[in-house]
Amino acid sequence: MDLFRKKTGLLPHEESGSTGQLKRTMSAFDLTMLGVGCIIGTGIFVITGKAAAENAGPGLMLSFVIAGIACVLAALCYAELSSTVPAAGSAYAYSYIVFGEILAWVLGWDLILEYGVAAASVSSGWSAYFQGLLAGFDIHLPLALTAAFDSVKGTIIDLPAVCIIMLITLLLSLGARETVRFNFIMVCVKVGVVLLFIGIGIFYVKPANWTPFLPYGFSGVLSAAAIVFFAYLGFDAISTAAEEVRNPQRNMPIGIISSLAICTVLYIAVSVVLTGMVPYTQLGVSDPVAFALRFIHQDFVAGLISVGAIAGMTTVLLVLLYGQTRLIFSMSRDGLLPLFLSKVNAKTQTPIRSTWLVGSIIALASGLFPLQALTNLTSIGTLFAFAVVSVGVIVLRKKRPDLKRGFVVPWVPLIPILSALVCIGLMLQLHISTWIGFIVWLLLGLLIYFFYGYHKSLLNRKS
Repeated sequence: MDLFRKKTGLLPHEESGSTGQLKRTMSAFDLTMLGVGCIIGTGIFVITGKAAAENAGPGLMLSFVIAGIACVLAALCYAELSSTVPAAGSAYAYSYIVFGEILAWVLGWDLILEYGVAAASVSSGWSAYFQGLLAGFDIHLPLALTAAFDSVKGTIIDLPAVCIIMLITLLLSLGARETVRFNFIMVCVKVGVVLLFIGIGIFYVKPANWTPFLPYGFSGVLSAAAIVFFAYLGFDAISTAAEEVRNPQRNMPIGIISSLAICTVLYIAVSVVLTGMVPYTQLGVSDPVAFALRFIHQDFVAGLISVGAIAGMTTVLLVLLYGQTRLIFSMSRDGLLPLFLSKVNAKTQTPIRSTWLVGSIIALASGLFPLQALTNLTSIGTLFAFAVVSVGVIVLRKKRPDLKRGFVVPWVPLIPILSALVCIGLMLQLHISTWIGFIVWLLLGLLIYFFYGYHKSLLNRKS
């Protein structure tokens, strides 16, 4: 049983002879906007408050610095591999060439969980903000349609969450070009709103609110860093777009590094202003940025922030669903998932079947189940993928020095080793329940691989 059989072609269709190929339409600017679209959203508008109140206090700004450093190291590694292996599938595609099929499957299965839980969680947050906006106009949905099933509260389904997922699925099915245009408009709205918050809030900062700076100790800062890592899934999603990018050897590194740089600066600035405006003990709310503006009696601006939050989370959902559909498309094309999921629409050149399958499953999950409690699974899955990709740079340099690299990580193996160690260190900060859920998911994935994927794999058929 050859569990470590590897691809030799840089693109999946080179190995399998598949005709399922995507259209190259994206530029470096499009990729940057895609990354900003996914990274700036729930992390700023939802997670910052609870991370400050329950984990780090004003030290939250250090948490974002630590998470940002980890991401910079990982982003350099992603930039090299994405410019060397310009295929859809992100860490899954890289691992198939570097480590072999079994680890590629583990990474792919991990990313399916990562994107799915993140999308379901963000759609729940989107629904809460949207219902709050409607309430401002004295419009209220029936209680049964406002949240996931809860017999005690009397809720049955989160209808707004279902609707936004299905609308985004429809948009994705129209083609990558349309997706990029919509994302650009929404990114402009939400970045404008974030800058507005920083510009107003900075005049209401009280240094006394930063005392004590580390109320939960440095361990609290590290715990918060691991939690807010949820927000940095975006540049992993960028790498899933590699097969739809013009000149990926040049544009992939630019998109990954520039989007990360922009978002890290914004995250740190928001955490500094937010914890300076409001005592950290009062930030454990679902809408901390809008709450901070209401705290200083800027109610009108708080309303604008809610609109920006809705736009922000819309783009996050867009990129998460985009990334997962491309991942499933890539795994299907390799035979590890049913081949019908890699069928590309002749007109839009998008994987229609995987798009609607992903959208339907996530819509039902987010509508019926309170999955926001599982967001730490996204953090641990992301950190695991980053660690594997970092090690992959070292291995590929040694085994395939002949490959053309559009971007080269400096100081190898130091940078990749640091990246992997930092990611593993942050994983160890997560609660044991998160580890148990993660391990159970991976074991389930291995069962599916041994009973289906191993036998159906195109490399297995070829051999």
